[in-house]
Amino acid sequence: MNATVTPALPLGDDALILSHRLGEWAGHAPVLEEEVALANIALDLLGQARILLSMAGDEDELAYLREERQFRNLQLVEQPNGDFAHTIARQLYFSTYQELLFNQLAADESELTPLAAKAVKEVAYHRDHAEQWTLRLGDGTDESHARMQRALDALWRFTGELFEPVAGLDVPWSALRSDWTASITTILDRATLTVPEGPQHSAWTAGAGRQGLHTEPFGRMLAEMQHLHRSHPGATW
Repeated sequence: MNATVTPALPLGDDALILSHRLGEWAGHAPVLEEEVALANIALDLLGQARILLSMAGDEDELAYLREERQFRNLQLVEQPNGDFAHTIARQLYFSTYQELLFNQLAADESELTPLAAKAVKEVAYHRDHAEQWTLRLGDGTDESHARMQRALDALWRFTGELFEPVAGLDVPWSALRSDWTASITTILDRATLTVPEGPQHSAWTAGAGRQGLHTEPFGRMLAEMQHLHRSHPGATW
């Protein structure tokens, strides 16, 4: 399978994989309102993924026929949902990064500018949704505070990869990291939570997802996501 070398591919993979993870909440969200909210965010991301992947090749082939090592998504987005706090922590880390990145891309003149300019508003909602839940859980009960802090700590080691340069993107990555860190710190302070102190990546995870190296849960998720398409190749509906 041939895919055009373009930064649209890793960004499309990010959106596709996180969309699938959020879709796993269908029928399992803690309240009905969140059932709808998470589904809407998943659909937004799927829409982004379709446009981005189509810039690199056939969107269906890229989504359903690639092997694990051919995906270029961040390891952060492939992490299992865990409890609700875990999902919110993942959303907070990623959506804050994606909003900053898309604002940068929207101001440029590249093949990604039209998508970024259109998606900025929906990505801002994703970030606000995660921020509001972080505040509610962090400054809520002792139990919700503890769960939110554990989730933030557990996912922190995957955040360093957010700022690994993506080939073809002319983005000030150091400035992006500084802005992201400042934003996350402000939100966690307001939520009476603590910014994790550990390293933002381990030796083997730095940039690994962008290189096609993924964590164990990703293989299981991919098998589930691709099962129907691979079971009935060429089927029409």
